[in-house]
Amino acid sequence: MEGKAITPAQNSSNLSASPESDEEVLQIWGRQPLKGHVKISGAKNSALVVMAGTLLCPDDCRLRNVPGLADVARMGQILSAVGVKLEQNGDVLEINASHLIDAQAPYELVSQLRASFFIIGPLLARLGFAKVPLPGGCAIGARPVELHVRGLQALGAEVHIDHGTVHAYVKGPNRRLKGAKIYLDYPSVGATETLMMAATLAEGETVLENAAQEPEVIDLANFCRAMGAKIQGAGTNTIVISGVPRLHAVDYSIIPDRIEAGTFLIAGAITHSEISLSPVIPDHLTAVIAKLQAMGAKIIAESPDILRIIPGQTHSATDIETLPYPGFPTDMQAQFMALLTLSEGNSIIKETVFENRLRHVAELNRMGADIRVKGNVAVVRGVSRLSGAPVIATDLRASAALVLAGLAANGVTTISSLQHLDRGYEQLEVKLQKLGANLRRVKEGTDAANAPVPVITGRSGLNC
Repeated sequence: MEGKAITPAQNSSNLSASPESDEEVLQIWGRQPLKGHVKISGAKNSALVVMAGTLLCPDDCRLRNVPGLADVARMGQILSAVGVKLEQNGDVLEINASHLIDAQAPYELVSQLRASFFIIGPLLARLGFAKVPLPGGCAIGARPVELHVRGLQALGAEVHIDHGTVHAYVKGPNRRLKGAKIYLDYPSVGATETLMMAATLAEGETVLENAAQEPEVIDLANFCRAMGAKIQGAGTNTIVISGVPRLHAVDYSIIPDRIEAGTFLIAGAITHSEISLSPVIPDHLTAVIAKLQAMGAKIIAESPDILRIIPGQTHSATDIETLPYPGFPTDMQAQFMALLTLSEGNSIIKETVFENRLRHVAELNRMGADIRVKGNVAVVRGVSRLSGAPVIATDLRASAALVLAGLAANGVTTISSLQHLDRGYEQLEVKLQKLGANLRRVKEGTDAANAPVPVITGRSGLNC
């Protein structure tokens, strides 16, 4: 089947996989039992950084298991804007970065996607210069780029920020970065990935200390190694990169999305439904599984890549503190909060990673939850039921939390601002409907009273 080409001319429009999602709402009729199996898509956070990593390679790169998401669409447009040729065929993405035409990413694209800043590392390593606007994304915290900048400076780059754009270049006749020993003040995933990519083509050895240990960092390292990079220690707090002069073609498959998998496990728990999911890597879900088990659910590994959840009759309260991996993931905090609203007892959630990641509390309280917030701590007092209500998604994971709450609530829940949901969940409503959920995506203002629920034809592909 012929693939779909993505060209630079398409960068000015069609910026998301669901351009109309800000005019749509998701209507959920709650209290429906779920049953069956759900297929987990490729990891969003891996796909985005691996796509950026293809800039390191002058040969063809084939990426498999790429999820069809708005964020992936935007990253594709950013790459094509600097001269990369992309062709999509289902969940396979063919990428060729042999002829880069520019090392400056367009602000109108970068401002919408935090992960777009990752391109500064490979562009600098490959070309010796790069201009990347300061990024955007979900409004969940500052997430400054100082760690990226200081790390690139340690590798020999001249870096300054002017009018909201980071300018970086390498002096010298060969314009190659130089290996260095770098200590990160915080184990930032983005900084670890940016500097690891930059160091793959640097002269000499680079040591990243206090590096992030997330599975997505390992996936990026494995991708770079498959192209010929020399990287050791990914998944530990010390990563050693020995620079090579050139990388080669690769055929690589993205890991399953652990956050999507965790979200569906909670969907089973909050609806008291037994469901299975695959493919998954259970080791990536250790913290999530431990908390679900502490609340009374059983998680069974039916095979190395299939998990089944058997929820308990009731859920016990538990405390959660978000931490860098292998601690409890901040990307699962909102979803667990939805489940804890219906637990027996009081739970305490402490958000330590992002300072603005409790904005979903007001929306859950609108549905009848009893949550109080002071600073970065939320106290969740379990209630006997939630009630459907009109709510607004404030960020990506908050969107998922409201969907989960809607599945368990009495009556109809109407969720607006779906552009956040489309950034990180591929065909979420379609997958839930196949499990038996009663929901539909409609134009804002559609009456939900006694409305039939049609078959939803979800969105797939990059739609660039």
